[in-house]
Amino acid sequence: MKTSGQTMLITGGGSGIGQALAQRFHDLGNTVIIAGRRQDALERACAGRPHMHAWTFDVDTVAGVADFARRVIAAHPTLNILINNAGIMRFETLDQSRDLSVAEATITTNLLGPIRMIDALIDHLVSQPDAAIVNVTSGLAFVPLTTSPTYSATKAAIHSYTISLRAALQGRVEVIELAPPAVQTDLTPGQATRPGYLPLQDFADEVIALFQQQPTPAEILVERVGFLRFAEAQGRFDETLGALNAFVAKARAAAEA
Repeated sequence: MKTSGQTMLITGGGSGIGQALAQRFHDLGNTVIIAGRRQDALERACAGRPHMHAWTFDVDTVAGVADFARRVIAAHPTLNILINNAGIMRFETLDQSRDLSVAEATITTNLLGPIRMIDALIDHLVSQPDAAIVNVTSGLAFVPLTTSPTYSATKAAIHSYTISLRAALQGRVEVIELAPPAVQTDLTPGQATRPGYLPLQDFADEVIALFQQQPTPAEILVERVGFLRFAEAQGRFDETLGALNAFVAKARAAAEA
Protein backbone atom coordinates (compact mmCIF):
# COMPACT_ATOMS: atom_id res chain seq x y z
CA MET A 1 0.00 0.00 0.00
CA LYS A 2 1.34 3.42 -0.88
CA THR A 3 1.65 5.54 2.25
CA SER A 4 2.07 9.03 0.77
CA GLY A 5 0.19 11.10 -1.76
CA GLN A 6 -3.04 9.16 -1.21
CA THR A 7 -6.56 10.15 -0.15
CA MET A 8 -7.66 8.13 2.88
CA LEU A 9 -10.91 7.72 4.76
CA ILE A 10 -10.52 6.52 8.35
CA THR A 11 -13.65 5.70 10.35
CA GLY A 12 -13.48 6.23 14.09
CA GLY A 13 -10.75 8.78 13.47
CA GLY A 14 -11.62 11.16 16.28
CA SER A 15 -9.86 9.29 19.05
CA GLY A 16 -7.63 6.37 19.95
CA ILE A 17 -6.06 4.22 17.25
CA GLY A 18 -8.00 5.95 14.48
CA GLN A 19 -6.79 9.39 15.47
CA ALA A 20 -3.19 8.27 15.95
CA LEU A 21 -3.08 6.62 12.53
CA ALA A 22 -4.86 9.51 10.84
CA GLN A 23 -2.31 11.98 12.14
CA ARG A 24 0.63 9.74 11.24
CA PHE A 25 -0.66 9.24 7.69
CA HIS A 26 -1.30 12.98 7.40
CA ASP A 27 2.31 13.61 8.43
CA LEU A 28 3.39 11.34 5.57
CA GLY A 29 1.74 13.64 3.02
CA ASN A 30 -1.71 12.15 2.58
CA THR A 31 -5.12 13.80 2.46
CA VAL A 32 -7.01 12.20 5.35
CA ILE A 33 -10.77 12.24 5.94
CA ILE A 34 -11.74 11.12 9.42
CA ALA A 35 -15.30 10.06 10.10
CA GLY A 36 -17.22 9.38 13.29
CA ARG A 37 -20.25 10.28 15.35
CA ARG A 38 -18.86 13.26 17.32
CA GLN A 39 -18.01 16.39 15.36
CA ASP A 40 -16.17 18.01 18.29
CA ALA A 41 -13.76 15.08 18.67
CA LEU A 42 -13.15 14.95 14.93
CA GLU A 43 -12.42 18.66 14.75
CA ARG A 44 -9.95 18.41 17.64
CA ALA A 45 -8.13 15.61 15.83
CA CYS A 46 -7.88 17.78 12.69
CA ALA A 47 -6.77 20.97 14.45
CA GLY A 48 -3.79 22.57 12.73
CA ARG A 49 -3.74 19.97 9.95
CA PRO A 50 -4.84 21.55 6.64
CA HIS A 51 -5.25 18.27 4.75
CA MET A 52 -7.33 16.50 7.40
CA HIS A 53 -11.09 16.75 7.12
CA ALA A 54 -13.83 15.87 9.65
CA TRP A 55 -17.06 14.19 8.55
CA THR A 56 -19.80 12.85 10.79
CA PHE A 57 -21.65 9.71 9.84
CA ASP A 58 -23.87 7.05 11.36
CA VAL A 59 -23.39 3.34 10.66
CA ASP A 60 -26.82 2.38 11.98
CA THR A 61 -28.56 2.29 8.60
CA VAL A 62 -27.58 1.19 5.10
CA ALA A 63 -29.12 4.35 3.67
CA GLY A 64 -27.12 6.57 6.02
CA VAL A 65 -23.83 4.94 5.07
CA ALA A 66 -24.68 5.06 1.36
CA ASP A 67 -25.54 8.77 1.57
CA PHE A 68 -22.29 9.46 3.44
CA ALA A 69 -20.30 7.59 0.78
CA ARG A 70 -21.89 9.54 -2.06
CA ARG A 71 -21.12 12.86 -0.39
CA VAL A 72 -17.53 12.00 0.51
CA ILE A 73 -16.77 10.76 -3.02
CA ALA A 74 -18.22 13.96 -4.48
CA ALA A 75 -16.03 16.06 -2.19
CA HIS A 76 -12.92 13.86 -2.50
CA PRO A 77 -13.03 12.06 -5.87
CA THR A 78 -9.44 10.80 -5.48
CA LEU A 79 -10.38 8.77 -2.39
CA ASN A 80 -8.57 5.46 -2.80
CA ILE A 81 -7.91 4.07 0.68
CA LEU A 82 -10.55 3.05 3.23
CA ILE A 83 -9.52 2.19 6.79
CA ASN A 84 -12.41 0.63 8.71
CA ASN A 85 -11.42 1.40 12.28
CA ALA A 86 -14.62 2.47 14.08
CA GLY A 87 -15.61 0.09 16.84
CA ILE A 88 -17.09 -0.24 20.30
CA MET A 89 -16.25 -2.67 23.08
CA ARG A 90 -18.55 -3.44 25.99
CA PHE A 91 -18.37 -5.92 28.84
CA GLU A 92 -21.17 -8.50 29.00
CA THR A 93 -22.26 -11.43 31.12
CA LEU A 94 -23.46 -14.64 29.53
CA ASP A 95 -24.63 -16.66 32.53
CA GLN A 96 -28.08 -15.07 32.81
CA SER A 97 -30.77 -13.54 30.64
CA ARG A 98 -29.98 -9.93 29.79
CA ASP A 99 -30.80 -6.92 27.67
CA LEU A 100 -29.28 -7.68 24.26
CA SER A 101 -29.09 -4.06 23.13
CA VAL A 102 -25.36 -3.93 23.91
CA ALA A 103 -24.65 -7.02 21.82
CA GLU A 104 -26.80 -5.76 18.97
CA ALA A 105 -25.14 -2.32 18.96
CA THR A 106 -21.72 -3.98 18.93
CA ILE A 107 -22.66 -6.09 15.91
CA THR A 108 -24.05 -3.04 14.11
CA THR A 109 -20.95 -0.93 14.65
CA ASN A 110 -18.18 -3.52 14.46
CA LEU A 111 -19.49 -5.92 11.83
CA LEU A 112 -22.29 -4.35 9.80
CA GLY A 113 -20.52 -0.97 9.81
CA PRO A 114 -17.44 -2.09 7.87
CA ILE A 115 -19.50 -4.30 5.55
CA ARG A 116 -21.83 -1.40 4.76
CA MET A 117 -18.94 1.02 4.24
CA ILE A 118 -17.11 -1.35 1.90
CA ASP A 119 -20.28 -1.97 -0.09
CA ALA A 120 -20.98 1.76 -0.40
CA LEU A 121 -17.47 2.53 -1.65
CA ILE A 122 -16.45 -0.58 -3.57
CA ASP A 123 -17.54 0.57 -7.05
CA HIS A 124 -15.52 3.74 -6.57
CA LEU A 125 -12.47 2.03 -5.08
CA VAL A 126 -12.09 -0.54 -7.85
CA SER A 127 -11.80 2.36 -10.31
CA GLN A 128 -9.01 4.12 -8.41
CA PRO A 129 -5.25 3.62 -8.77
CA ASP A 130 -3.41 2.14 -5.77
CA ALA A 131 -6.68 1.43 -3.96
CA ALA A 132 -6.65 -0.35 -0.61
CA ILE A 133 -9.03 -1.41 2.13
CA VAL A 134 -7.73 -1.85 5.67
CA ASN A 135 -9.96 -3.60 8.19
CA VAL A 136 -9.01 -3.14 11.84
CA THR A 137 -9.73 -6.30 13.81
CA SER A 138 -8.09 -7.27 17.11
CA GLY A 139 -5.94 -9.88 18.76
CA LEU A 140 -9.26 -10.91 20.32
CA ALA A 141 -10.36 -12.16 16.90
CA PHE A 142 -8.04 -15.11 17.56
CA VAL A 143 -8.36 -15.60 21.33
CA PRO A 144 -11.56 -14.13 22.81
CA LEU A 145 -11.98 -12.07 25.93
CA THR A 146 -14.83 -13.91 27.61
CA THR A 147 -16.16 -10.77 29.29
CA SER A 148 -16.45 -9.08 25.86
CA PRO A 149 -17.83 -11.99 23.83
CA THR A 150 -19.71 -10.03 21.20
CA TYR A 151 -16.78 -7.71 20.56
CA SER A 152 -14.46 -10.70 20.17
CA ALA A 153 -16.95 -12.44 17.87
CA THR A 154 -17.35 -9.41 15.62
CA LYS A 155 -13.60 -9.10 15.24
CA ALA A 156 -13.33 -12.79 14.38
CA ALA A 157 -16.05 -12.27 11.79
CA ILE A 158 -14.26 -9.29 10.21
CA HIS A 159 -11.05 -11.35 10.09
CA SER A 160 -12.89 -14.00 8.08
CA TYR A 161 -14.65 -11.39 5.92
CA THR A 162 -11.29 -9.78 5.14
CA ILE A 163 -9.91 -13.08 3.86
CA SER A 164 -12.88 -13.43 1.48
CA LEU A 165 -12.61 -9.79 0.42
CA ARG A 166 -8.91 -10.16 -0.33
CA ALA A 167 -9.58 -13.09 -2.61
CA ALA A 168 -12.48 -11.34 -4.36
CA LEU A 169 -10.48 -8.16 -5.01
CA GLN A 170 -7.12 -9.71 -5.85
CA GLY A 171 -5.31 -7.63 -8.42
CA ARG A 172 -7.73 -4.71 -8.15
CA VAL A 173 -7.82 -3.49 -4.53
CA GLU A 174 -5.22 -4.33 -1.89
CA VAL A 175 -6.89 -5.73 1.25
CA ILE A 176 -5.05 -5.54 4.56
CA GLU A 177 -5.95 -6.57 8.10
CA LEU A 178 -4.64 -4.63 11.09
CA ALA A 179 -4.99 -6.62 14.32
CA PRO A 180 -4.01 -4.59 17.41
CA PRO A 181 -3.19 -6.04 20.81
CA ALA A 182 -4.46 -4.34 23.98
CA VAL A 183 -3.55 -0.66 23.45
CA GLN A 184 -3.85 2.25 25.87
CA THR A 185 -6.93 4.02 24.47
CA ASP A 186 -10.37 4.99 25.74
CA LEU A 187 -12.00 1.94 24.13
CA THR A 188 -13.07 0.76 27.60
CA PRO A 189 -13.12 2.63 30.94
CA GLY A 190 -9.65 2.98 32.44
CA GLN A 191 -7.89 1.42 29.46
CA ALA A 192 -5.96 4.56 28.49
CA THR A 193 -3.74 4.25 31.56
CA ARG A 194 -3.94 0.50 32.21
CA PRO A 195 -0.53 -1.04 33.04
CA GLY A 196 0.54 -3.80 30.70
CA TYR A 197 -1.29 -2.36 27.69
CA LEU A 198 0.77 -1.07 24.78
CA PRO A 199 1.14 2.75 24.79
CA LEU A 200 -0.76 4.24 21.87
CA GLN A 201 2.15 6.14 20.35
CA ASP A 202 4.43 3.10 20.51
CA PHE A 203 1.73 1.10 18.75
CA ALA A 204 1.33 3.77 16.05
CA ASP A 205 5.11 3.90 15.48
CA GLU A 206 5.27 0.15 14.92
CA VAL A 207 2.17 0.08 12.72
CA ILE A 208 3.36 2.82 10.39
CA ALA A 209 6.74 1.08 10.01
CA LEU A 210 4.92 -2.11 9.00
CA PHE A 211 2.71 -0.26 6.50
CA GLN A 212 5.85 1.16 4.89
CA GLN A 213 7.32 -2.26 4.22
CA GLN A 214 7.34 -3.32 0.57
CA PRO A 215 5.31 -5.26 -0.14
CA THR A 216 2.91 -4.29 2.63
CA PRO A 217 2.07 -7.34 4.76
CA ALA A 218 -1.45 -8.71 4.29
CA GLU A 219 -1.70 -8.67 8.08
CA ILE A 220 -0.28 -5.76 10.06
CA LEU A 221 0.79 -7.40 13.32
CA VAL A 222 2.84 -5.56 15.91
CA GLU A 223 5.15 -7.82 17.88
CA ARG A 224 2.97 -7.94 20.99
CA VAL A 225 -0.12 -9.31 19.22
CA GLY A 226 1.66 -12.45 18.04
CA PHE A 227 0.92 -14.06 21.42
CA LEU A 228 -2.77 -14.09 20.45
CA ARG A 229 -2.57 -14.32 16.65
CA PHE A 230 -0.58 -17.55 16.59
CA ALA A 231 -1.86 -19.23 19.76
CA GLU A 232 -3.97 -21.83 17.98
CA ALA A 233 -1.40 -22.56 15.26
CA GLN A 234 1.28 -23.07 17.91
CA GLY A 235 -0.88 -25.45 19.95
CA ARG A 236 -1.29 -23.21 22.99
CA PHE A 237 -4.82 -21.87 22.54
CA ASP A 238 -6.28 -23.07 25.86
CA GLU A 239 -3.25 -21.83 27.79
CA THR A 240 -3.43 -18.44 26.07
CA LEU A 241 -7.18 -18.15 26.63
CA GLY A 242 -6.69 -18.65 30.35
CA ALA A 243 -3.70 -16.31 30.58
CA LEU A 244 -5.39 -13.54 28.60
CA ASN A 245 -8.57 -13.55 30.62
CA ALA A 246 -6.74 -13.77 33.94
CA PHE A 247 -4.53 -10.83 32.97
CA VAL A 248 -7.45 -8.61 31.95
CA ALA A 249 -9.47 -9.52 35.05
CA LYS A 250 -6.51 -8.65 37.28
CA ALA A 251 -5.88 -5.37 35.47
CA ARG A 252 -9.53 -4.31 35.72
CA ALA A 253 -9.71 -5.26 39.40
CA ALA A 254 -6.58 -3.25 40.19
CA ALA A 255 -7.99 -0.22 38.39
CA GLU A 256 -11.28 -0.45 40.29
CA ALA A 257 -9.66 -0.99 43.71
